[in-house]
Amino acid sequence: MKRAGVRTSRARPPLTLALPALAAVAFLALPLLGILVRTEWGELADHLSSPGAVEALKLSLVVSFWTLGLSLVLGVPLAWLLARVPFPGKAFVRSLVLLPMVLPPTVGGVALLLAFGRRGLLGPWLENTFGITLPFHTSGAVIAATFVAMPFLVISLEGALGGLRPRYEETAASLGASPVRVFFTVTLPMVAPGVVAGAALTWARALGEFGATITFAGNLPGTTQTLPLQVYLLLQDEPEAATSVSLLLLAIAMGVLVALRGRWTGTPADRTRRTAPEPGTEPAAAEPATEVTQPVVASGERWALHADVTGFTHLTLDAEPGTTIAVVGPNGAGKTTLLRALLGLTHRAHADLTLGGTDVTGLPPHRRRVAWVPQDGALFPHMTARANTAYGLRAQGVPRSEARREAQGWLDRLGVGHLAHRRPTQLSGGQAQRVALARALAARPRLLVLDEPLAALDQTTRAHVRHTLRSHLAGFGGVCLIVTHDPVEAVSLADRVLVLDEGRALQDASPGEVTRHPRSPWVARMLGRNAWAGRATADGLALDAGGTLITADPLEPGTEAVAVIAPEAVAVHREKPAGSPRNVWPGTVREITTSGSRLRVLVTSDDAPDLVAEITPQAAVELGLADGVSVWTSVKATEATVVAL
Repeated sequence: MKRAGVRTSRARPPLTLALPALAAVAFLALPLLGILVRTEWGELADHLSSPGAVEALKLSLVVSFWTLGLSLVLGVPLAWLLARVPFPGKAFVRSLVLLPMVLPPTVGGVALLLAFGRRGLLGPWLENTFGITLPFHTSGAVIAATFVAMPFLVISLEGALGGLRPRYEETAASLGASPVRVFFTVTLPMVAPGVVAGAALTWARALGEFGATITFAGNLPGTTQTLPLQVYLLLQDEPEAATSVSLLLLAIAMGVLVALRGRWTGTPADRTRRTAPEPGTEPAAAEPATEVTQPVVASGERWALHADVTGFTHLTLDAEPGTTIAVVGPNGAGKTTLLRALLGLTHRAHADLTLGGTDVTGLPPHRRRVAWVPQDGALFPHMTARANTAYGLRAQGVPRSEARREAQGWLDRLGVGHLAHRRPTQLSGGQAQRVALARALAARPRLLVLDEPLAALDQTTRAHVRHTLRSHLAGFGGVCLIVTHDPVEAVSLADRVLVLDEGRALQDASPGEVTRHPRSPWVARMLGRNAWAGRATADGLALDAGGTLITADPLEPGTEAVAVIAPEAVAVHREKPAGSPRNVWPGTVREITTSGSRLRVLVTSDDAPDLVAEITPQAAVELGLADGVSVWTSVKATEATVVAL
């Protein structure tokens, strides 16, 4: 622990790096120090209040703010395009954006003359059609400054958009928000630091622009003579005044940089960090001890589901209204791809989707009425819980007061109505998940898709939220798909379990049927059972991992199958057993773990795949089991269930 008043030792930087670094700092600081030393402080006020300086300052402010406005109008959409939309030639467009930052300003001015001058590419057309002449006019100074300064905004904002997870925007679309609404209500507020940083840098750069302005717009007092241009003229006749005006520009630029505090890229702030609740409020992590939730009242509308999914995930899915389907399978099986295909958010798979008799295949995501709750909830951090919940209703045109009232009702039903005023950072994991669910249900969806909604919760909170979710899905008039890796969730929440592997459906049955006869080794292991894949022989199964399993009811020879063996059906011996077991293998204990009141023993063998046995602690003591102990395992032929694949 670090004690107060005691400095911790730090490694000194090597001199070979420290000395050049100090030299670089001195090299950058000396010119600025020169301005400070040479400034005539007694005459500073007179220099800055002279008619020429005041006029140039006013013009600089006019030009810089017009530049900022024009950069925002043009640069923000361009930054979004570069960050969010793949298109041919993106690298070339980004190079065009960066070019003014590395191009000599006078060369930029020449280029502007050749484009917008009276003899340029567009200059004659602008003058003849609209009577607009840009060179030697204030508008020309604005164009020159925008050409040089706008890239700062585009690059800063593109970096911020690149750091913003698309999940927020995709969730907003699933709630019914159009792309334009998503951009203004979700994207821009969440990248506000990037917009502010880019705007500040753009304004400061426009205020100090010189080369392109004097080349393209000229140096006309009151028209195009900004502060940098006046400094250039004053150096010839009044160097002291030039130093004073330079000091003003230096102070403005330094003020902008200090205000930004190093946030050049405008990366979105970390708004997912849990913060302490406001004074006088309930601690965010506290869950109500006794919570009475109102059941979801069915609206009377019913929406059956029919989907033909092609691509990586390939299956046909039909479900009656009110059905909850758990989608399970190993990583990469296509579970999330299935959900995103139903949402219309992926190119990996395509879904011909019909909801309640309405074909929504050709509709964009915001018009499908498919609400998505991602794993982390994706609550909009700049909105309160009530505003989050009302978002889908507002996107569908519901008046604000009605949307807020209905949102509050959903929050009350899910037991988090007392947290309506809080932002996501002030909510615990369980509370945030319930708000996310309330937001999805409030959007009046026809299909509800939940992507591991409880995975991030601790066991106690997960059990509480699972109970709440089960009670409220009972009144939902559509179909709900839940991706999960938790067998308890699959059994307790779902009416059906859809097992996927490599994008294909291996099994679609009731939880009881899947539990009794899993057709996937992964599902069997998820359920805590031994699962061995192999090919049927005349008397059993030739295992893919090596060895043979004798079964009571062999399948047709050559059939690909999986054998499922319950851990409690595996017997463990210190000596080779004699008698009825037909499957006996020598092995070594590799791991012993607890499972409730019993122990699970992992045994490895050269003659068979790894095997898990479940025994009592007393039996483990009697057998003297420990890691590395040699044992024999046996399984009766009648205890192995073989399922054809």
